Amino acid sequence: MTEPAITPELVARHNLSPEEYTRILEILGRPPTYTELGIFSVMWSEHCSYKNTKPLLRTFPTRAPHILVGAGEENAGIVDIGDGLAIAFKMESHNHPSAVEPFQGAATGVGGIIRDIFTMGARPVAALDSLRFGELSDPEVRRLFGGVVAGIAHYGNCFGIPTLAGEVYFDKTYAGNPLVNVFCLGVLRHEQIARGTARGVGNPVFYVGPATGRDGLAGAAFASQDLTEESAEQQRGAVQVGDPFMEKLVCEACLELLATGAVAGIQDMGAAGLTCSTCETAARAGTGIEIELSKVPQRAPNMTPYEIMLSESQERMLIIVHRGREEEVKRIFDKWDLPWAEIGVVTDTGRMVVKHHGRVVADIPARLIASEAPVYEREAREPAYLQAVRAFRLADLPDPSDLSDPLPALRRLLAWPTIASKHWVWRQYDHMVRNGSVVCPGSDAAVLRLKADSLPPLPAGVEAPPVPEKFLALTSDCNGTYCYLDPYEGGKAAVVEAARNLACTGARPLGVTDNLNFGNPYHPELFWQLRECVRGLADACRALHAPVTGGNCSLYNQSPAGPIDPTPTVAMVGLIEKPEYITTQWFKDEGDAILLLGAPVDRADPLQGLGGSAYLQVIHGLKTGTPPRCDLETAATLHTTLLGLIYAGGIKSAHDCSEGGLAVALAECCFSQLIARETPRLIGATVDLTGLMADAAAADAAAAAGGAETAASRVRLDALLFGETQHRVVVSCAPRDAMKVLERAKLMGVPAVRLGTVGGDRLVFKTPAGEFAASVSELHDLWWHSLARAMS
Repeated sequence: MTEPAITPELVARHNLSPEEYTRILEILGRPPTYTELGIFSVMWSEHCSYKNTKPLLRTFPTRAPHILVGAGEENAGIVDIGDGLAIAFKMESHNHPSAVEPFQGAATGVGGIIRDIFTMGARPVAALDSLRFGELSDPEVRRLFGGVVAGIAHYGNCFGIPTLAGEVYFDKTYAGNPLVNVFCLGVLRHEQIARGTARGVGNPVFYVGPATGRDGLAGAAFASQDLTEESAEQQRGAVQVGDPFMEKLVCEACLELLATGAVAGIQDMGAAGLTCSTCETAARAGTGIEIELSKVPQRAPNMTPYEIMLSESQERMLIIVHRGREEEVKRIFDKWDLPWAEIGVVTDTGRMVVKHHGRVVADIPARLIASEAPVYEREAREPAYLQAVRAFRLADLPDPSDLSDPLPALRRLLAWPTIASKHWVWRQYDHMVRNGSVVCPGSDAAVLRLKADSLPPLPAGVEAPPVPEKFLALTSDCNGTYCYLDPYEGGKAAVVEAARNLACTGARPLGVTDNLNFGNPYHPELFWQLRECVRGLADACRALHAPVTGGNCSLYNQSPAGPIDPTPTVAMVGLIEKPEYITTQWFKDEGDAILLLGAPVDRADPLQGLGGSAYLQVIHGLKTGTPPRCDLETAATLHTTLLGLIYAGGIKSAHDCSEGGLAVALAECCFSQLIARETPRLIGATVDLTGLMADAAAADAAAAAGGAETAASRVRLDALLFGETQHRVVVSCAPRDAMKVLERAKLMGVPAVRLGTVGGDRLVFKTPAGEFAASVSELHDLWWHSLARAMS
């Protein structure tokens, strides 16, 4: 087949700027071949090169004594968890593919992140997802939502990995561009860490997995451009097709092969397929690599070199084998009935040389294509809409005295899809497979128990040492509305809420992986959002000693209707020292005391936690106001205090206050999701807020007597009930322990107050405006069935 002439129009269609093409000419000393142009196009895309985000990513804290493989070194970060054991984890996105083909886009996103984990030598043992869609009143949104959830369930369930945690938000900003972020965690011993390096000149290069097809062509480039109706239709071929059963075979075969010691390097063929795996392994090792494309298994006739190199067909691996041990590789992959082919060799040239039937179709310095992509410092400018956001005042809302009955607002918030139970989602996932799930979806964080069969196999004849009991907590968080209204505070809040969820579960953080979902970085206002969110993430990670182990950047998330809200999703993993420390969010026993740790309302916040709140959006139809302030020192003190209280014994439940505020948190505590069961146990509570309001009024009166202006600080009932002031946790304990918990919290500098008592079948609020009660079963019905009703 005759290759097309390299014209400015063809270069532009490959998303390469004239300046980048000039740089290509300088590197090669000649015009590129068509295959080389495709290689540069995918490797220099934002998805593979991070050319617009590298300067920002360098600001993240990535080093700590327990970090064994840091951010950017390999396919995933690795963290020491003690006793010679380690975990590998990472989060990535499949946003654009899921917008075009929701089932396969989401399914192959799961497959790709699983490969990133076992490529490191770890056995994948748990997954989570973070999803964003438009409003469910839109039939197209319902189609996308249903397809994405089905795709995640299909791949994870068939592979045999529990999807244990995650989050789902609904906002019209995501209507044309849903977000599908997926996370995987694996376990390994320190000595089992594998590297994606083409080491050893003369070592053979093996291709393993199903044959290469035309699916997924240039998927990395597709993910690095704005999503429009035209581009989506043109790029349906850029969406891969996954086979989870094949991936399971590939995983087990690779882990068995790694145990033999025959592997010099291993890399999955993910974004950019064969292109990325070859040049990156050579660049990391400082070697060269030469491959022959005619030896690559192909399932489509007459595939061109361009198509073979850029295909993103799934479940494929590149393995560099120690010379002389080829037969072990062949034997193991034949045993697992997997296709394999010896396609090349490691060289000392420092170049990636690609041949097709003996003819050189690409000859590029490996380091320059893989590691030396252009890096840009984009213009940043604060968006004009923030002036109106900052100008919003509580005086613009109806007087809080009109809140004669808070229950209608609570009912609407509990039924709001973003707050409502995600039972409809996770009931489709097998969250019990592998029998390691301790706390299933539905609490602040999931908890996983590591067992002997969680680890990869050891070499033949080596007896496995005992595996000490380990418990890991997993969560993901990000409030995109906060990030839209104040990107810096929103970035901080994403990390802090994740850490607070872990603390509520009894875990201390080990590390963070993030997925930065933003719009087009060439727009100064959108790049400013990205820069400020990253600054907030970095500051919070440093303050909470949660290093970033890796992640993903997904830019160009916008549709013809506009960009998405900035959404820097954070997944955090923590370690729970003892099983008795594991804590869940629901109330346990009649008569238990309900306590609030943290200030009920941030009196220094003019909006008292209502800025950007769910209450403001659902009840008043407003998405504005500066979001609640996030004080990192206060957050660290709260988390340390809560963990100390849990370790001391006596804390029966802990639940953080986030979307919907205190009233929603209390209602959720009444809905008990029993461990390993889907049938809820409901229990009521009586909460007396009159004391809090009286204390606030007394403080205002004292300030007024001193001549201070108190109108702005006077605590409103709607702010107390539904405000989202940061750094608050609802806990319960036996009545005899209540005073001890309160005293210990205050000794640590954490405000603490008793709110009420667990018991009965109603949720009762006592306020200055009166006493209001609702049946817990009625509230639970609204919360539990909201998504199912919307989807039906």
